[in-house]
Amino acid sequence: MRLIQSLTMVLLTTMSLSAQINARLFHQPDVSETQIVFAYGGDIWIVPKAGGMATKLSSPKGEESFPRFSPDGSQIAFSGNYDGNTDIYVLPSTGGVPVRVTHHGMSDRMLDWYPDGKSLLYASSMESGKQRFSQFYKVSAAGGLPEKLPVSMGEFGSLSPDGSKIAFTDRSRVFRNWKRYTGGWAPDIWLFDLKTLSSENITNNIASDELPMWVGDK
Repeated sequence: MRLIQSLTMVLLTTMSLSAQINARLFHQPDVSETQIVFAYGGDIWIVPKAGGMATKLSSPKGEESFPRFSPDGSQIAFSGNYDGNTDIYVLPSTGGVPVRVTHHGMSDRMLDWYPDGKSLLYASSMESGKQRFSQFYKVSAAGGLPEKLPVSMGEFGSLSPDGSKIAFTDRSRVFRNWKRYTGGWAPDIWLFDLKTLSSENITNNIASDELPMWVGDK
């Protein structure tokens, strides 16, 4: 009788553990014409925009983050940490083996695709001295040497539909863990013209304005 009771307790405990929900958050989404890609549990997932079953596109050891669709939705670029350093990778939106794009020893944060689908915009602190801030870089989606953009500091940014301007923040509190901050580290959203090299602060308030995205010309 005691053996049956012990086995029953083991079975109930096992069922309880297997029923526990992984409570990590869905975050960093991007949308194509027909699909949504997002990060969850350190992996990249994709789901039809109309709804349905989400599919995991990545499952290797290491964390993937900031997935971004190419303009035609056929590829996804993301930041991946597979060997102790975070670099940019590209893989087909249907799944496959990621292709490494960047190779510097500092971390690279994927931000956006250029409208032609041939180049990527990312942020890195690889040339900022003591790595206390990041700067923007352009690199071919096929790999190669990056080109630093003429913006002194940049953390998060989004390219206009014609690729002539970038909406960006020169500092970020995305990774901070307190709310309602209004001090000197609160970011504003700026517009930078890549042709005239002029900039404009378009928010200019004491709150934290982050993660700009373009909708048409707005």
